[in-house]
Amino acid sequence: MPDWLRDQAPRWLHGPLDWVLDSTVLGVTAAISAFLFVLSLIGIPWLVVRVPKDYFHRPEPYALELEHHPPAWRTTLKIAKNLLGLVLLVLGIAMFVLPGQGLVTVVISLLLIDFPGKRSLERRIVAWPPVFRTINLMRRRAGKPPLDLPQRTTT
Repeated sequence: MPDWLRDQAPRWLHGPLDWVLDSTVLGVTAAISAFLFVLSLIGIPWLVVRVPKDYFHRPEPYALELEHHPPAWRTTLKIAKNLLGLVLLVLGIAMFVLPGQGLVTVVISLLLIDFPGKRSLERRIVAWPPVFRTINLMRRRAGKPPLDLPQRTTT
């Protein structure tokens, strides 16, 4: 730890700072950050263009079309989808401070995870103009039509 930081930091913080500022820890953190950045550049647009244009107009979300599979397989795929969503949620939150498309990653993770109130939250996040513009820019670059959002009714 640099002397100027050691002088400014409280004594109880010296151990953690020594660990965080270790060259190995910084190298691993940089490698993980670079990996997440590349993953977000490739994976997020890939997922965004696969969302159906009318996804937000349907009263119920699109179901996995797995009726012809055995119940154990359906359950396994549903668990895998939710686990992928949780991983993307953690990565998206990490990308708020690391390089990457954090907010878009969080939105995609919410599309995958099943929880009460999901549809309402998805619509509110995607309707936020910066998110909506970014998603539709990705879709336009992939030759896909823009997402349709239901109009808000004012009462």
